[in-house]
Amino acid sequence: PSTFVNDDLRREMGEVACRAADAVDYVGAGTVEFLMDRDHNFYFLEMNTRLQVEHPVTELCCGIDLVEAQIRIAQGEPIGYTQDEIKRTGHAIEARLYAEDPSQNFLPSPGFIRELNFPHWPGVRIDCGVSQGFEVPRYYDPMIAKVIAYGEDREQARRRLHRALEETAVKGITTNNRFLIELLDSEEFI
Repeated sequence: PSTFVNDDLRREMGEVACRAADAVDYVGAGTVEFLMDRDHNFYFLEMNTRLQVEHPVTELCCGIDLVEAQIRIAQGEPIGYTQDEIKRTGHAIEARLYAEDPSQNFLPSPGFIRELNFPHWPGVRIDCGVSQGFEVPRYYDPMIAKVIAYGEDREQARRRLHRALEETAVKGITTNNRFLIELLDSEEFI
């Protein structure tokens, strides 16, 4: 959960999101996005009729499978729980591992992935759509994987994500991995 949003504000934003979906008779999984100013005023930005890239964070903190829920709704089935039954616990942080070069203004770094290894241990989730030998093309999104860490609190999640990125190995292309590690180490982020 955002450290800037408290439970009352989160509940209010959720209610506004539901009213927005109801206003257009929307049925399905989706994401309502808001912008927020420094005074905690929030403003509608957009609604996406799909899951966001960050959905693993919600899944880890709430113990639900949003993809399954989306499929159930599309098939006309109930999702099997109410909003009040969803209990949020812990904290999760997601990092997007990209084939891009931070030293070159984050330009894409296409090429063949000669080696690709991720850690596999409790509290870490890897969502990856490529494998060793895959060619990262220069014409499409250069995202290699999402590395997500869960912890009892934000600091434990941060430490786990840091360790997971340290243990991630990608050879053959330049990635933003070192940049992500440095970001996690920055005093401002901590």
